[in-house]
Amino acid sequence: MLTTVSIYLSVTFLAALLAVLIRLPPLVGFLAAGFALNLLGVGELPGLETFADLGVTLLLFGIGLKLDARTLLRREVWLTSAVHLAATILVATAFLTMISMVGSGLVARSGWTGLLLVGFALSFSSTVFVVKILSARSESQSHYGRVAIGVLIMQDVAAVVFLTGAAGAPLSPWTLLLLLVLPGAWVLRRLWDLVPHGEMQALFGIVVALVPGYAAFELVGLKGDLGALVLGALLAGHPAAGELSKSLFTLKELLLVGFFVSIGLGELPTAEGLVLAGLLMLLVPLKAAGFFVLLWWSRLSHRSSRLTSLALANYSEFALIVAAVGVEAAMLEEQWLTVLSVAVAASFVLSSLLNRSDSRAMSELTARLPEQDPDRLHPEDRPIDLSHGDAVVLGMGRIGRSAYLQLEREYDLEVIGIETDLTRIEQLRAEGLEVQEADATDSAFWDRVSHTGEVRLVVLAMPFHGSNVLALQKLRESGFTGTVAAVSQWDDEAREMRTRGAHSVLQLYSGAGTQLADEAVEVIRER
Repeated sequence: MLTTVSIYLSVTFLAALLAVLIRLPPLVGFLAAGFALNLLGVGELPGLETFADLGVTLLLFGIGLKLDARTLLRREVWLTSAVHLAATILVATAFLTMISMVGSGLVARSGWTGLLLVGFALSFSSTVFVVKILSARSESQSHYGRVAIGVLIMQDVAAVVFLTGAAGAPLSPWTLLLLLVLPGAWVLRRLWDLVPHGEMQALFGIVVALVPGYAAFELVGLKGDLGALVLGALLAGHPAAGELSKSLFTLKELLLVGFFVSIGLGELPTAEGLVLAGLLMLLVPLKAAGFFVLLWWSRLSHRSSRLTSLALANYSEFALIVAAVGVEAAMLEEQWLTVLSVAVAASFVLSSLLNRSDSRAMSELTARLPEQDPDRLHPEDRPIDLSHGDAVVLGMGRIGRSAYLQLEREYDLEVIGIETDLTRIEQLRAEGLEVQEADATDSAFWDRVSHTGEVRLVVLAMPFHGSNVLALQKLRESGFTGTVAAVSQWDDEAREMRTRGAHSVLQLYSGAGTQLADEAVEVIRER
């Protein structure tokens, strides 16, 4: 077994490294590794599917920890999800019907019920892929990121309804017991208060995601992944939610490698299957266009509509589950599983290319669209007015909040905070701070900001170095001539910020010991 593990690890690492070297996301390498291992005839790795399922479960639990349930009630989420789902099924079924008319292969043998089922399978976007794309950009909490995740959750709800109906049996009466998760969440919150930092936080998260989350929902015939998402959402807002999310991050990322590798380990496709999978890829741009139109109709800006639609422009691993149900019900031939596996993997590669560096071609295309009236845009996409501010703080986490208060109270400056996390914005506003919802890494952000002439200082306090670098670049390109201060965690990050034009860089932790000693001596003197 260890030999098989060594082969899997070596092939996966080398394929991912090659993908990175040619400027593709590592997950493209993970997908390629699965197909390469399959072609090499390497034996199946025991437990790989379990690791993959665990990774997806922890992923959805992490989404829940950051979820604002009110997002799901917004028109741009629920209406877009419903209309796009129905439209995709109809378009995909019509497309497959046309293919069946020119051949007598797999499609022609499927019948209209089978084609509808395949159309349904193709209507979903991959939660795993989209969340990884958003995480790589540090934009999970941006406006378009929240909309994309909201659409994915609505699709998961549709998946649960389908799986329940496909089972051919009514819901178990024990399902009502799931209502106990509501008071149970209160108990878990109190228990969480007692959990120490470090590995205990990670262990607590895994137990909650798998036991009252995954296992409880599976026992009553519902999707276990949905249970992990629900438990995460019920625990969202806890003071330690951010720490838990960070504790699980590395473990979740490693487990998800197994998910992507496993996609290529099924039956190898025939020539007909490869051609059919290639034809299905023609629907991916139509899928993206459909999302763009619906989101634009919901008054999102061109940019938000574009980024959301590009992120969702892929097929989901759920397509394989739908196909498996169809095979079991004798509605589809087993070959469809292989065709859809190839289509899902190919859609990930295509979507990676479309989402890389915000796709310049798509940016130029949307720039040619008619200009939108700012007053009719979605409130979270409207221009930001900074005309009355002396200083702006980008990123209102712990460090940003402290900088805001220091500038306001000690230096009597008029300060405006910019933040993407809606929950944090509401908390800060309740404290009396002026904070506006916006994405400071938005390439159009500074172009849309009005009256920046009075702003003398900008503080870059976002938690990810890449976000601060991008904001600094956009700030300079906009012609801002004031002072820029930034935070960094490592020496190389601090050097990069200074090289790019930051006037002051605070390296986190570098002066913590000195400051602690100074404060200790001050206390001694006072006593």
